[in-house]
Amino acid sequence: MRLLLVEDDDHVAAALSAILKKHGFDVTHARNGEEALQAVLPAANAGRAPFGVVLLDLGLPDQDGYQVCGKLRKLTTTPVIMVTARADVRSRIHGLNLGADDYVVKPYDTGELLARIHAVSRRSSATDADDSGGTGGTGGTGGTDDAAPLRLGSVTIELPTRRVSVAGTEVQLTRKEFDLLALLAQRPGVVFRREQIISEVWRTSWEGTGRTLEVHVASLRAKLRMPALIETVRGVGYRLVAPAA
Repeated sequence: MRLLLVEDDDHVAAALSAILKKHGFDVTHARNGEEALQAVLPAANAGRAPFGVVLLDLGLPDQDGYQVCGKLRKLTTTPVIMVTARADVRSRIHGLNLGADDYVVKPYDTGELLARIHAVSRRSSATDADDSGGTGGTGGTGGTDDAAPLRLGSVTIELPTRRVSVAGTEVQLTRKEFDLLALLAQRPGVVFRREQIISEVWRTSWEGTGRTLEVHVASLRAKLRMPALIETVRGVGYRLVAPAA
């Protein structure tokens, strides 16, 4: 797999590149945001397989890593893993809202980082396969082109087009945020176990995804401006509480 490593510290990049190459990755190193953006352009990848994952450090010298993530998402669908020392939930939510697929906090265990790289790569491959199959479904949710919209009070979820609106105003969700909402919305009031959600939406049983699930739930509550829509069932999982029409 080709991997783009965006890291301004050459010593850190060299050490990490050595580990990644030992595990079979073809690593391209970008030292700043502009180099990263140039690296994903079609002209820079003529005749080569596209990058499988981007490891993006947020502390870059020329522009903030969040800005780079937003620009990358407009140029490519390649999974982006943010690597940063910013550990607060608000920073994680902001990164996911910009299109990041995962978020790793420094200092991290190398084994964990490798597992996350493989996890987002598998999820991306599975989603691409679903899209090419023309099912119009979400991760683990199914659906057909003529599926009726799901209506939950003022919330409308269109499975075929992957659009969500609240009181007629469209809300922009990331791929996984939509998959999570669609899964819960198809069975309002039913408690979904964390393990079940992770399996169906993230298509993995890896326990480290649990924290990512929490961040996605928090992001959904904020974007929809309906904190009570998704209820936490302590020690079990989550359920969607249908609002009044």
